[in-house]
Amino acid sequence: MRELNVALIGYNFMGKAHSYAIGNAPFFFQTGVRPVKKVIVGRTEHMLKKAAEEFGWEEYATEWESVLHRDDIDIVCIATPTSLHKEIAIAAAKAGKHVLCEKPLGMNAAEAKEMLDAAERAGVIHMLGHNYRRVPAVALAKKLIREGKLGDIYHFRGVYLQDWLADPNEPMSWRLDKSVAGSGPHGDLNSHLIDLARYLVGDIEQVIGMEKTFVKQRAKARGGQPHTPCAPDERETATVTVDDTTAFLAKFENGALGTFEASRMASGRKNHERIEINGSKGSLSFNFERMNELEYWSQDDGLETQGFRTIIVTEEVHPYIRAWWPPGHSLGYQNTFVNQFADFMQAIADGKTAQPNFYDGWMCSKVLDAVTRSIESNTWEKIDGL
Repeated sequence: MRELNVALIGYNFMGKAHSYAIGNAPFFFQTGVRPVKKVIVGRTEHMLKKAAEEFGWEEYATEWESVLHRDDIDIVCIATPTSLHKEIAIAAAKAGKHVLCEKPLGMNAAEAKEMLDAAERAGVIHMLGHNYRRVPAVALAKKLIREGKLGDIYHFRGVYLQDWLADPNEPMSWRLDKSVAGSGPHGDLNSHLIDLARYLVGDIEQVIGMEKTFVKQRAKARGGQPHTPCAPDERETATVTVDDTTAFLAKFENGALGTFEASRMASGRKNHERIEINGSKGSLSFNFERMNELEYWSQDDGLETQGFRTIIVTEEVHPYIRAWWPPGHSLGYQNTFVNQFADFMQAIADGKTAQPNFYDGWMCSKVLDAVTRSIESNTWEKIDGL
């Protein structure tokens, strides 16, 4: 079996998720490629060393530049703050490495286009980390839509709600600094909704949005720990420079209408990503907090029994499930990353385009940017290049 050595840039939350996926993908999926966890990269050495040991990496390094030019590295996975994506991805592509990059692809559409161009020029396989496409229920939704079960699509409705910032005493983190993160839940959460909308419905043509930052000052994190609550008057404060919530309306190229809402201030909602799609012949609904279920309504059902049915998406005939467990044995968040990395490995093995890739990241960034422009102009904005 062909072995490919992996370098992972980033070791925190996303670094852990990707480490799990890289280690477990060959256990469940036979792609003809076996990834080797060669080196994990980060800036804080004592934390990095611990991550390398716990996540099963052969070695660690504190400078990503030198790692990218090593002959024994074939794949680079980028799980850093958004501000670092462009520089690392372009350097990795120029060095001939296949690249998997977390979303959003860049700080804006211009950066995303530079990354796409660099990867295309280098001829490397590139993938964007939208793991929710790899939820079996979402993949089944795609199959139903492709088969025409919903008919003409009228509505896309998406919300992505979290509450980890609802407490005003939650301290500052890099995700609240625009120079590092690019935006708040708009880029972090709406990017997922936009990707699902494009995947399931089609390209977006026009948008109009609004945003709000409810807590404009937060205490600086104690001891560098981002989730250690403390009263603002006990600590030096920093200015929040991103949105706490962004919502927008959208018009799709195929005539469908969409609503999108992302917030980190939705008390009681932990990772509530929910979408609903309505068409001329049927509807479907998905909520990630019940990720093994897909709700489906069909006009073909007789009136006597017509209604939304809940499909438990764990049968062998469902997408990805053949590689996993018997019916009724549910999958979890971490499994979406395994499915994603397995697809990435298969694309490399076959020499074929991965999905979603940097082109999809560029298209998503165009929508994100257009929403931001619409907030500034207070009017509908067209998506550039469409």
